[in-house]
Amino acid sequence: MRALSAAELLDVWERGLAQSPAQRALLLLAVACAETPIEQLAQASIGQRDSRLLAVREQTFGPRLASITTCPACSEQLEFEVNAAEIRATSDGEPELLLRLTQGDYAVEFRLPTSLDLASLDPAGDSESNRRNLLRRCVTKARRTDTELPAAELPAELLAAISQRMSEADPQADVQLSLACPQCHHLWETPFDIVSYFWTEIHAWAGRMLREVHSLASAYGWPEAEVLALSPWRRQAYLELIES
Repeated sequence: MRALSAAELLDVWERGLAQSPAQRALLLLAVACAETPIEQLAQASIGQRDSRLLAVREQTFGPRLASITTCPACSEQLEFEVNAAEIRATSDGEPELLLRLTQGDYAVEFRLPTSLDLASLDPAGDSESNRRNLLRRCVTKARRTDTELPAAELPAELLAAISQRMSEADPQADVQLSLACPQCHHLWETPFDIVSYFWTEIHAWAGRMLREVHSLASAYGWPEAEVLALSPWRRQAYLELIES
């Protein structure tokens, strides 16, 4: 696992524009973890995937993650920053491959979701339907008393319990940030999604980089590859010379 170069970031950005978030995550990892087969990356749990993505993001853009959100109580805009180490879940090893849960007269076996599961969801579907479909997809066996049941017949409260058990088994897949509004002192938690955060950063970075390539190519006649090969500090120095 390693940082992505400027040329790799721009290539990933271009290829990922028409892809889903799950596909973008795998695209990023396929480049940063070239030593790992893509099939293995796709079958990792969401927490394992997100842990790798967080490490790639830290190596590429640094450990600090800045963001802006809105207080749900007073609508005050809040700027905050976290360190990658603060949102990296700790675990005693690899998550369990097969989980079991008993609730009332129901007994179920299920696995943790993977990128392949997320990629199978309907991007146009509502979040609640996709959540139910994802959970049912991960159920490998379900019984009520002595009768086997299809996952589609499991009650909502049991699906909620399965979701909670998944979060406990794969904590990196469900990172929650605790926030406090300095204006009204409201306290709340908000989910943190490394895939959308990292992609938003890459998208903004790509826009800036294309403008820099355009400026330096226009001024010096350098091809894109040569501009991207420059260090950020040298590239900025040339841009300042153009503007002076």
